[in-house]
Amino acid sequence: MCVCVCGRERQRQPYPSDLTDGQWAVIEPLLPVRDPRRGGRPLAWPRRLVLDTILYVLRSGCQWRMVPHDLAPWWVAYRWFRTWTRTGVWDRVHDALRDQARVAEGRDPQPSAAVIDAQSVRTAEGGTMCGYDAGKRVRGRKRHLLVDTGGLVLAVQVTSASVQDRHGGRRLLEAVRPRFPSLGLVWADAGYANRVDATLLQWARERLGLVVEVVKRSDDVKGFQVLPRRWVVERTFAWLTRNRRLARDYERKPEYAEAMIKVAMIRLMAARLAGEAYTPSGPIEEEAARRLAEDERRDTA
Repeated sequence: MCVCVCGRERQRQPYPSDLTDGQWAVIEPLLPVRDPRRGGRPLAWPRRLVLDTILYVLRSGCQWRMVPHDLAPWWVAYRWFRTWTRTGVWDRVHDALRDQARVAEGRDPQPSAAVIDAQSVRTAEGGTMCGYDAGKRVRGRKRHLLVDTGGLVLAVQVTSASVQDRHGGRRLLEAVRPRFPSLGLVWADAGYANRVDATLLQWARERLGLVVEVVKRSDDVKGFQVLPRRWVVERTFAWLTRNRRLARDYERKPEYAEAMIKVAMIRLMAARLAGEAYTPSGPIEEEAARRLAEDERRDTA
């Protein structure tokens, strides 16, 4: 790969985390472009190299200060990561790619059904909004995820791990309702409605016009059990944690943790739109595709 820095070109060997030409062609039109009429100095580092540096941190899980010297300087990549988080660039790119990916699969950009779940992860660097999840015995943060029936992220919120799934689910559903007016059905697990508190179902129906359907685990089956629809969001969590930066929560602020999740999905969706097999193939993915096809046939029957 040829990188131009301050008028000089130098060659470097690409890392496995680097964007391919096809992926960059998908993402580049969605990134903000500098307007020379507004003044300011020209960019000293190419945007693709900056994005490759951010992806290296995401994929490898290394500290910002430990990125290799043939990538962009860590402070440059971190500055752009924070700036694009603050200005909503990651949100716009992620949502645009998700709509394109759904259209490419023959779906409407506006989903009609979704799956919600939460994942508690340990924090490694402290920071704000850290708590203790007594159920999972995890001290850290909780990722509340709403995905479509194919596993693409519709919305994400990162809270303290002490926030209950029911309370986090209310916040998430209330925040996304204006963005997805055609959404009518949401699958959830028993943590969102149980004997202690089942008010989320009535609240969602009366306040948001959403039907929240709880997919319960059978009490007669011991050990691991594959549950209809719920496996979709579990697979999305697996996609995310393949990036070592997301194996734990290393961010000081929850908004940066949310941004890292969106960057991971941006990479995955860009690979799909470029016609590249970014996600691992094999028996697991084949079984997931089979279950997804069964769910779709069951809905149309």
